[in-house]
Amino acid sequence: MTHRTRIKLCGLTRMADVQAAVAAGADALGFVFYPDSPRHVAPEVVARLLSAVPPFVTTVGLFVNAAPEQVTTAVAQAPVSLLQFHGDETLEQCCAAAQAVHRPFIRAMRVTPDMTGADLLKCDQDYRAASGLFAGLLLDTWVDAYGGGGKVFDWSLIPEELAPRVVLSGGLNAQNATDAVVRVRPYAVDVSSGIELEKGIKDAARMRAFVEAVRLADATI
Repeated sequence: MTHRTRIKLCGLTRMADVQAAVAAGADALGFVFYPDSPRHVAPEVVARLLSAVPPFVTTVGLFVNAAPEQVTTAVAQAPVSLLQFHGDETLEQCCAAAQAVHRPFIRAMRVTPDMTGADLLKCDQDYRAASGLFAGLLLDTWVDAYGGGGKVFDWSLIPEELAPRVVLSGGLNAQNATDAVVRVRPYAVDVSSGIELEKGIKDAARMRAFVEAVRLADATI
């Protein structure tokens, strides 16, 4: 059976982009609650955007160093189905925030050049042991910011036994997505800057091209 790599299109801010992402075949849509991000969307706006999301498309709220009460308030207004912690939160803080709103979560790990495969495995194991709400790691490139840097990290760092359950992110676009999926064989891929006209403004054609590139990889694996 051909593996179907799941696809998350992140940093959506407009209704037209949400509709285009769904039409392109995205499995998950990401909304950034981090106020300092150029892709930030207020919870009341996300609530309206969620009205355009059909059943069985996962909605993801991205948080960066948010206090538990901020997560609770945001999810109360915009009931996303999954949390993504993308800052410097501790394991305990991630687990507590997820428990407070009764949502599964993924932990973004910004991969630095000095990290090893053993580091990635340990992080995954620690989170799985700590909480039943932990859904997996998202591996992103370390930049001096929290996501959306458009840079690729060394995929060879990802252990083969970990790859089938991670979300691969960092510098992906329609031009390299096929190669990324063939080489890494992740559970899912996540893209933001690679499908944009400008920060926070997505391009429907680039979204379609990205999805098609991932599907091409799935057909060749």
